[in-house]
Amino acid sequence: MENRHFVSLVIPAYNEEAILEKNIRVVTGYMQDLNKYDWEIILVNDGSVDKTPEIAAKIETEIKEIRVIHHPINLNLGRALQTGFRHAKGEIIVVLDLDLSYSVDHIETLVDKQIETGADVVNASCYMKGGKVSNVPFQRALMSRVVNRFMRMAAQERYYTFTGMVRAYKTSFIRNVNLKTKDYEINPEVMYKAMILRARIEEIPAHLNWDEQKKVGDKRTSSIRVLKGIFAGLMSGFIFRPYIFFLGTGMILSVISLYILCWIGIHTFQIMPDINIANHFFDDRFSVAVAEVFKERPHSFLVGGFTFMIAVQFLSLGFISLQSKRYFEEIFHINTRILKKIN
Repeated sequence: MENRHFVSLVIPAYNEEAILEKNIRVVTGYMQDLNKYDWEIILVNDGSVDKTPEIAAKIETEIKEIRVIHHPINLNLGRALQTGFRHAKGEIIVVLDLDLSYSVDHIETLVDKQIETGADVVNASCYMKGGKVSNVPFQRALMSRVVNRFMRMAAQERYYTFTGMVRAYKTSFIRNVNLKTKDYEINPEVMYKAMILRARIEEIPAHLNWDEQKKVGDKRTSSIRVLKGIFAGLMSGFIFRPYIFFLGTGMILSVISLYILCWIGIHTFQIMPDINIANHFFDDRFSVAVAEVFKERPHSFLVGGFTFMIAVQFLSLGFISLQSKRYFEEIFHINTRILKKIN
């Protein structure tokens, strides 16, 4: 008999009564028609206060491949995904957004890429070559692109998408990653910790399409707040390489301060030969020349000195953050190895 892979589809849901039944049936219909893997759906009701629990319970009784896990209160996306990871029985976990902004066709592509490469994480990326974005509001699309570009720059890796939720995971990997974030920041957190562990990360070109979201409109109340997502993305980018921001700022301020201090020095030595005092010792003439320059441009001394002190502070923070990051990565790596042996 053919050795079929077992795939667990993890789908978090919060106040999704407008789209829940329709989209779950789209997913189950696709998996049944595909008939390529053994599969299950882990639907995590994250403390919904609308009719989502009742609809989910009804679907669970009708489709044997669906298991519904209920959170008594809203614990946010991070906790919902972790719940799904714990309950998944498959060797491969695919996370889907219930809005199907990434169509169900991506499931096969993600799983096949994971099987082909043995990757620990496979991202669906609309920003890599071959990817596409359709009908997403301009502000949201722009901010998402900027945040992911910022993270790519901060991480200094070849990956294009850090904030996306639609991914395939090797179950044995994701269960042993100690995840702490409870909100949308869990997606870049997974990427960050996967890179620390030198995990294999792959990406597939994907199509992010908001046609259905526009049809549903205000009926769907679980939309991500754009500004909150942007702020979270920027903070996540900072975590990837915190020392770059400190060292970069310190270097810029150092150049400014050195320019001002060099200007002071040059002008001091230019007017020294014209200093006419009884005592011809160098230090006396130098002091008088500095005093003359200060009298001419006092703000240069203030700005140069202040900028130099701030530059030293930023450079110091940069080296400290670099050391702290290395300590954290080493400890995290050791703890993960211990967790694997315990499990």
